[in-house]
Amino acid sequence: MAMLSMVVNGKPVSLEVDPASLLVDVLREQLGLIGTKVGCGEGECGACTVLVDGEAVVSCLYPALKAEGREITTIEGLGSDGELDIIQQAFLDTSAVQCGYCTPGFVLAVKALLAHNPHPTPQEIEEGLAGNLCRCTGYYQIKEAVELAVARLAARGGAQ
Repeated sequence: MAMLSMVVNGKPVSLEVDPASLLVDVLREQLGLIGTKVGCGEGECGACTVLVDGEAVVSCLYPALKAEGREITTIEGLGSDGELDIIQQAFLDTSAVQCGYCTPGFVLAVKALLAHNPHPTPQEIEEGLAGNLCRCTGYYQIKEAVELAVARLAARGGAQ
């Protein structure tokens, strides 16, 4: 076993992990953060996307020990005071959610995209979502949700 210390959703966490553990397993099994999903387990679908120091990563391929000293954000860490994050709300308002399995990964991928590029073009939105797959909703509503989030962020001064 090895010690792992990181900040998860704004809170310091220290725990023992198997050195071979993947971040998704530590988040789900040891910390109970089950909003992060395991889809393909091969880094192809994006359901397990989390933010590591603000960058979108597929946690099913990310060694847990690589998270040492880093800040991890999961879907449970978005929003505040019982309110949804602006991106989560945009997904709801545009019906970009059906079964919800892929939604946490999409939302976090969008969060990373807009943190780096608050005014993406339609092409940049497609590129930012390229690592995430949805089998239910279709991509039209998801792209619409991103555009709505961009508009709402711009209206409130761009602060995320």
